[in-house]
Amino acid sequence: MSVPTALFRARVPAERLKNAEEILGQLGMKAGDAFNMMLAQIELRKGLPFEVTTRVSPLLSTDEQATAWTEAFGAY
Repeated sequence: MSVPTALFRARVPAERLKNAEEILGQLGMKAGDAFNMMLAQIELRKGLPFEVTTRVSPLLSTDEQATAWTEAFGAY
């Protein structure tokens, strides 16, 4: 059973697409794969899969990063 598809076109800066495609290629992906993954996450989360803000967030210190890692994944 085939799932219906739609063609999506967008204009993006050429250099941004080139850089992204190089990174995605290292992951074995194409830009369309990444875009499809982002759309799936939008569906699942009912919103963007990342925060969009004009607020500047402070960077975590090394200790704060270690604590966040341990809380999320357990001891290293």
